[in-house]
Amino acid sequence: MNDEIRRLKEAFDQAEHAVFFGGAGMSTASGIPDFRGASGLYTVSEEESPEYLLSDECLAKEPERFFAYYREKILYPDAKPNPAHLALAELEKRGRLHAVITQNIDGLHQAAGSKKVLELHGSCARSYCSKCGRPVERDFIAETKGIPRCETCGGVVRPDVVLYGEFLPQQAFEEARREVEEADLLLVGGSSLTVYPASSLVTRFTRLAGRRKSRILAIVNFDETPYDCDADFLIRESVADVLPQLL
Repeated sequence: MNDEIRRLKEAFDQAEHAVFFGGAGMSTASGIPDFRGASGLYTVSEEESPEYLLSDECLAKEPERFFAYYREKILYPDAKPNPAHLALAELEKRGRLHAVITQNIDGLHQAAGSKKVLELHGSCARSYCSKCGRPVERDFIAETKGIPRCETCGGVVRPDVVLYGEFLPQQAFEEARREVEEADLLLVGGSSLTVYPASSLVTRFTRLAGRRKSRILAIVNFDETPYDCDADFLIRESVADVLPQLL
C-alpha cells in the first residue's frame, strides 16, 4: 500500500457518511469494456453511432437493429463482480459506506452484495413490456431472437435502461443528489466524469465542499477528469486494485 492509498484509507475510516460514485471503469476488470476505451463502442467503426443504435429513436423505428446491437454490445451475461465490487459490498456491510451511485447498467454491484445501489442509467438486469408494463425474467432479451415480445399482450419487451434521448429516472437521481449532499467523503472510481447530468452530482459536492472544509473528494481513475483540480486524493490506478485496500 503506497502512502496516498494509506492516507485515503485513514480518511475513509474517519468519514461518517462516505458515498461511492462509479463509472464504466468499475467493470473493465469483469470483462466489460469501457465505452470510451481502446475496444469501446466509441472507438470501433460502425455504420451508425452508438448514440443512434442505443437510442429511443432506433428502438421505435428499427427495433430489430436495436436489439441485435444491444445483445451483441451491451449484454455480458457471464460477467462476474470483480474485487472492486466485492470491496464496496464489504465496506457497506461493515457500516463504512453509506451508498453506491453508479452510471453502469450491468447489475454487478448487486451481484457482489451491495444493498443500497442508486442506478442513474437503469439496469440491463431488468426488462419490462413497453405496452402493459409487465416485468419479465432477467435473461428474457438475451435468450430470445429478433424483437422480444411480451407473452401476455404481445408488446415489445425493452430493457429497463436509459437510452439516448431519454431522461434519467427522477427518483434515483434525487436520492443520489441527497446522498451526495449529506456525504462528507465522495469516492469516485472508474469514471471520466464527463457524462451529464450524472457528473453534475460531483459538481454539487465540490460546491458544497467549498463551504464545508471537512468534505473530501477522492478520485481513483486512470485518466484525467474535469474534477482533478478539486480532488483531495487523486490516484491513477485500477479501482480493482485500490478499493480492496480500503478494507
